[in-house]
Amino acid sequence: MNSLAFIRSDRGGHIFLGLLAAVTLVVPVLSLMVPETSALHLSSYTVTLVGKYLCFALLALALDLVWGYCGILSLGHGAFFALGGYAMGMYLMRQIGDRGVYGNPELPDFMVFLNWKELPWYWFGFDHFWFAMVMVVVVPGLLAFAFGWFAFRSRVTGVYLSIITQALTFALMLAFFRNEMGFGGNNGLTDFKDILGFNLQSDATRATIFVLSALALGLGYIACRYIVSSKLGRVVTAIRDAESRTRFIGYQVDNYKLWIFTFSAMLAGIAGALYVPQVGIINPGEFSPLNSIELVVWVAVGGRATLYGAVLGAFTVNYAKTYFTAALPDVWLFALGALFVIVTMFLPRGLIGLLERIKVRRGAPQLAERKS
Repeated sequence: MNSLAFIRSDRGGHIFLGLLAAVTLVVPVLSLMVPETSALHLSSYTVTLVGKYLCFALLALALDLVWGYCGILSLGHGAFFALGGYAMGMYLMRQIGDRGVYGNPELPDFMVFLNWKELPWYWFGFDHFWFAMVMVVVVPGLLAFAFGWFAFRSRVTGVYLSIITQALTFALMLAFFRNEMGFGGNNGLTDFKDILGFNLQSDATRATIFVLSALALGLGYIACRYIVSSKLGRVVTAIRDAESRTRFIGYQVDNYKLWIFTFSAMLAGIAGALYVPQVGIINPGEFSPLNSIELVVWVAVGGRATLYGAVLGAFTVNYAKTYFTAALPDVWLFALGALFVIVTMFLPRGLIGLLERIKVRRGAPQLAERKS
């Protein structure tokens, strides 16, 4: 069966894409066309919040591709997300121009404050939108390619690979905290004004970025589904289940793992780029290893190796985080840890697996009646 046939038979994916299309149409309408006095009106805060969830869902999709289907448990995907965010943030900072606090048309405010005399060479080009968008995918992709080239050819696997990926994101976090790096230090990049000439604070711009985030998630899902349904995807799944045997029968396992890891990092970079203009800031905290660990929890809760399960997990956990960090801030981390333990012990296939079990149990009595 070819990959397109697999996509047509993806019932769960059809449901997800249908819901995503509905949300993409309804949310901007309720935000822009429904009066604020109406109970159906969605505030810009709500639009931004759901837009953040869409970006997190794309990030979870990227991790599920390498963990669920290739068996690579990356604890450093937050680094690729943050690098994509910084690329977008650098473009947005260049767009401020002389409207900053210090009125310098070339240097961002933090560089003027730190007495920088000229723009660093690696900031050149970020005044062009197209260049920034290229860097959004190239920088995370190159880092993932370089890292994977050495790690996979050294036959680093399992928990050792996970630890190394976590060390990678921790090292980047420490580096970006330094003012000498030229990325804003611990404050990061913020105070963005506009994007492509459109005010970032306007409801129309927020709704547009929301729609772009939804489109990116939908296209990302279709691309990932196509990959895992193709011959490449079947080889990758074989690597996950029996890497030594797959290598023995002649497949270049390292190349397959490197390709899927690099593509996943590029997806994470796109998610980070869409995230930054919606939240209005990017700082080294996004490199925190805790963020990457939370990402693993999203995928585990939703359902590993399902793709749409990763999306479900991202929405579920982040909604719970939004609620509990406001209502019970001291309890959230304990609840997150307990959730991961419960899922690992009792729901190895996550919420999607639970829904499938419920469906099977409901269908069993009907099947028995038909047989009788």
